[in-house]
Amino acid sequence: MSDHAPGLIEGPDGRLRCHWHGNLPDYLAYHDREWGRPVVDDRRLFEKICLEGFQSGLSWLTILRKRENFRAAFANFDFRVIATYTEDDIERLLRDPGIVRHGGKIRSVINNARRAVELCEQEGSLTRYFWRHEPPQEERPQRIDLATLRTLAKTETSTRISKDLKKRGWTFVGPVTVYAFMQAMGLVNDHLHGCCIREEVEEERRALKRPA
Repeated sequence: MSDHAPGLIEGPDGRLRCHWHGNLPDYLAYHDREWGRPVVDDRRLFEKICLEGFQSGLSWLTILRKRENFRAAFANFDFRVIATYTEDDIERLLRDPGIVRHGGKIRSVINNARRAVELCEQEGSLTRYFWRHEPPQEERPQRIDLATLRTLAKTETSTRISKDLKKRGWTFVGPVTVYAFMQAMGLVNDHLHGCCIREEVEEERRALKRPA
């Protein structure tokens, strides 16, 4: 009988981690090396918010396993390139078996790329925009356990960002999608207390130079 807290599982190295990767090697690597570690790179931020949109109705693991295909199909998520895509590009993408061939989601990426170019002109960068929405510590739970995490599908902050992005013309950016993006990109640290990666992420967040 396991005596560790709910939501934690023992990994192949004997250390406790958040349970959701199920110890699948590629998913475990994503949990350890990427999820929650702060990102201040415009291309990676754009990629993630697009892939969160593609995930709608699917599992993140499905998208993760197609991520290299998405990168090849969408110019490595260079939004300035994607902003120039035409109907011919949409047809090409709809024929690509390596990605999720959903016309609405494909068109959303192209639309959002154009909106991202505009946002950079207005805010300086995607990094500056998203990190100025980082929730203050007083808005965050004191302890992240499984019960708390289940209440965090969306938050006041993710709802605020979602409304602002939609006002700017972005699509597939609902508050649940935005919160999943915030978790993955390190705007919050939702590794469970007791997860061996949580403190590593906290250290990276403490050391991070936020964009001015």
